Amino acid sequence: MSTTTSTGGVMVGGAMMTPDKDIVDNAGGSADHTTLVAAVKAAGLVETLKSAGPFTVFAPTNAAFDKLPAGTVNSLVTPEMKPTLTKILTYHVVPGRLMAADLKDGQVLTTVEGEQLTVMKSGSSVMLKDAKGGMATVTIPNVVSSNGVTHVVDTVLMPAK
Repeated sequence: MSTTTSTGGVMVGGAMMTPDKDIVDNAGGSADHTTLVAAVKAAGLVETLKSAGPFTVFAPTNAAFDKLPAGTVNSLVTPEMKPTLTKILTYHVVPGRLMAADLKDGQVLTTVEGEQLTVMKSGSSVMLKDAKGGMATVTIPNVVSSNGVTHVVDTVLMPAK
């Protein structure tokens, strides 16, 4: 699933994610997260996610964004959709640094957006249930950055509103 090196880094999207870089700088190196990085820029959230945090980010891959209905991503990155895009992206961020071992089955996480995600664990597998009943599976856990931790997910989580 992921390979940890002696420097504590994790390979994601063909790039080494290391604890000395912030969440945005690490994500920017991943070939699997170009859509997410573009969306974060379009929403104006780069400075926020480069700040001290700490943050826990559930980071959808490009393939996760590709599961959305055709045209959704292109529509979301337009200036008039910035509030909606910001709401969706901040729904993937939880205050604090939560490693996979910290997440408990049935735990409810309040996101930066204000709504909740529910943790579902089965063995070492971690899933998140969103406000609309959608499920995302953590495919690469515990990508540590200087200002938090990222867990790669296979589905874009959607807030209720």
